Amino acid sequence: MVDITHKSNTLRIAVAQAIVHVSTLATITAIENNTVPKGNVFEMAKAAGFLGVKQTPHLLPDCHPIPIESTKITYFVEGLSIRIEMEVKTIYKTGVEVEAMHGASVVALTMYDMLKPIDKGIEIGGIKLLSKSGGKSDFKSKLEKTAKTLSAHVVVCSDTISKGLKSDGAGKSIVEVLKHHAIHTREYYVIPDEKIAIELAVEKAKLDQASMLIFTGGTGLSLRDVTPETLLPMLDRRIPGIEETIRQYGQERTPYAMLSRSVVGTIDNTLVMALPGSTNGAKESITAVMPHLIHVFDIFKGKSH
Repeated sequence: MVDITHKSNTLRIAVAQAIVHVSTLATITAIENNTVPKGNVFEMAKAAGFLGVKQTPHLLPDCHPIPIESTKITYFVEGLSIRIEMEVKTIYKTGVEVEAMHGASVVALTMYDMLKPIDKGIEIGGIKLLSKSGGKSDFKSKLEKTAKTLSAHVVVCSDTISKGLKSDGAGKSIVEVLKHHAIHTREYYVIPDEKIAIELAVEKAKLDQASMLIFTGGTGLSLRDVTPETLLPMLDRRIPGIEETIRQYGQERTPYAMLSRSVVGTIDNTLVMALPGSTNGAKESITAVMPHLIHVFDIFKGKSH
């Protein structure tokens, strides 16, 4: 199966349809009057549809087992056709499009099985996804226009890297994630773990009117890790929710994430972030909050989604 361990839980909704075509009006009348010999068609098919949604990962090899939090089936009688709409909801890392389509298909097949003794001309068709929402791709599309207007400074805080004793992986991984979300990195450079160097990086970003200033490194517990202490007095406002999200995402992947002192806040209209210095820590931290983070800049402009 496709690796989804890097994804975050979000509310995901999918609506699918299937259409059952009958050959006579008498079949529709029998369904509506509950006179079909095999029983109540709508209720039996609904129960089968619920089971179909739950059984999806047992039948499709690449489908992840996921918690199904809501399933709703609606019937629309349109002439000699019965349109089935299946809505499925979950709060999870991956969507429920296949579950909704499979559930709608099972409803249609159940109706076929129950109606075939009284109607030999039944057909099933129109199985398709009507809509889906949730997940990063959904948010990314909504925020894409804003993302293209943003610029970033990425600053690596490391004594060893600044001395050329080690190569940088963390800063480059942040640049790659930003690029994936259409955000241009205008500056990328390395500084030592020093208060003055960090302060100068802030001033440089302000002069450049950078949308984002992202530090990686200096958020640990060693005596040289001074990035949070330097930045905190300079911030106009902190954004605790972003900090919490970063730590929660990391903690689900490594027990050491709780030791990081990541800081996020604003200076004027620049979003300032201090992220861990390890390559995995930096990449996971920026991944945890993208693309939702972009909405900050719509708020700055008085916009809302």
